[in-house]
Amino acid sequence: MAERPIHGPGHNGGPTMEPGGGWRNYAWKRARADLLPNLPLPVIQRRLKRATELGLDFKTYARVHHSAGRDIVAILFSNNALRMIRAGQGLPEARAEKLRGLQNCGAGLLSHPPQDPRALAASIEAEHAIRLTPAGVAPPLSETWGETRARLRALLNDAGYLPGAVVLVGDTALEADWAATAALAGHVAADRYFSP
Repeated sequence: MAERPIHGPGHNGGPTMEPGGGWRNYAWKRARADLLPNLPLPVIQRRLKRATELGLDFKTYARVHHSAGRDIVAILFSNNALRMIRAGQGLPEARAEKLRGLQNCGAGLLSHPPQDPRALAASIEAEHAIRLTPAGVAPPLSETWGETRARLRALLNDAGYLPGAVVLVGDTALEADWAATAALAGHVAADRYFSP
């Protein structure tokens, strides 16, 4: 078996340029596609249960799990997704009920200024007994994509979460871009996540 080369400084760690790379990529994608319709029943049952614990429909969970290649350990909500946009707005009861149903996963909060994320998380915990941690300031429009990536990854790393195992539930196109920028497991639109 050939050893993988160790890349030196300046190498982007991209795919190998050895002959046959296209075929290996095709074969890998084909093998995964062939496996999905033939998953054993216990695997499907376990994934259905996990999707329910995360408050996701099975199709969304399967898509995110497949693209991330790992299980989801936490969900990060924007204050827009929670419909807490202006100061003094309470968490709608339907959304609070959905958050109370989360099991075996973490839940965090990103809030746009002028909302204070810690104060917002504390009010949600006091009023609804829902703990959202970590709670951090959402990336402002003035940040570069690199700064946004660093901000989100630092917030999640400090809380002990691998960014690639966290889903962002957001309400705007900009929030969807955060998920890709920070290499999160995925993004789910708030309307889809909170739909009855």
